[in-house]
Amino acid sequence: MTVTGPFGGGRQAGGTPRLPTPPTGWPIGSYATYGEAQQAVDFLAESEFSVGDVTIVGIDLMLVERVIGRLTWGRVLATGAVSGAWFGLFAGLLLGLFVNRGFALQLLTGLVLGVLSGLMFAAIGFSMSRGRRDFSSASQLVAGRYDVLCQPRTAERGRELLAKLALGSQK
Repeated sequence: MTVTGPFGGGRQAGGTPRLPTPPTGWPIGSYATYGEAQQAVDFLAESEFSVGDVTIVGIDLMLVERVIGRLTWGRVLATGAVSGAWFGLFAGLLLGLFVNRGFALQLLTGLVLGVLSGLMFAAIGFSMSRGRRDFSSASQLVAGRYDVLCQPRTAERGRELLAKLALGSQK
């Protein structure tokens, strides 16, 4: 018996960790975007194909960092205050549930302390960067192409179905 996690990790029954393994199977399609590869697998599923034999593999991986904007003291402090407020409300809610008196006071205390601590931690973090990273960004792992692989026992049928999909999309 193998226990797996959401990312294919986990441990085998003997307790040894599973090591990452390369994908297996024959290529039955290649696509420029993940959405196209996902659409191909959806088409296979709708055609009652055994999609348990299918794997989508990203080839030529790259990390793309999209710059969102410049970080200013105002933006940093506002983000810290909002982040702290959420945590403070949660802490105040928990405190209010377990203390018999003053639910609103507990909630307000949590909110104020959360905002203050969020402001403090954001200010300390930003000041320690000393202008080395004055922008915010979002990172994404993308591939140059996405191959759809299939186990050999059903690969030929998969290729035929994906050829029908390609012919249908060219019309």
